[in-house]
Amino acid sequence: MTNGGAVHERRSAAPVIAPARPRKLAKVPFVELADGRLQGVVSSGSDVERVYVSSITAGDHGLSCNTNNNRPCGGLSGGSRACNHLRALADAAVAQYGLARVARYLKVTLPEDTEDLWAGLHTTTAPNRAAEVFSGFLRHLAYLEVPPSTDPLPELQWFPAAGAVR
Repeated sequence: MTNGGAVHERRSAAPVIAPARPRKLAKVPFVELADGRLQGVVSSGSDVERVYVSSITAGDHGLSCNTNNNRPCGGLSGGSRACNHLRALADAAVAQYGLARVARYLKVTLPEDTEDLWAGLHTTTAPNRAAEVFSGFLRHLAYLEVPPSTDPLPELQWFPAAGAVR
């Protein structure tokens, strides 16, 4: 730490944090803690053309799960009992970020002797955020199609090189 806070807090670029443990990308290709939600995309177990866009809001633990074509998930019972897609999303988040970080982000108080995120969630129904979560996923996917290059990408001009310090 320095007078202005941690060094990485004074930079425009943050360090990449290694996953807590390896996770399978086929089931949950996209998971992030962003916009006050644990959110991501979960593959359908029955249809290769379908994915589910799932999220859990921080604080009130609101659940949302819809298909990529904006149909509600049939397994989300009354909006307050988690479907398998939300459970897969939470499992992937714990694998990616670790239980403590996910619980802290979602503002979950876990019972002392548990490793189960769901033990601390008091779920409600959340507004549908599928469109914005899915568009973020598609935006990330688009970068996979960009050929490797050292040339700057115009849409990332605001993001300085990893070693740059202000």
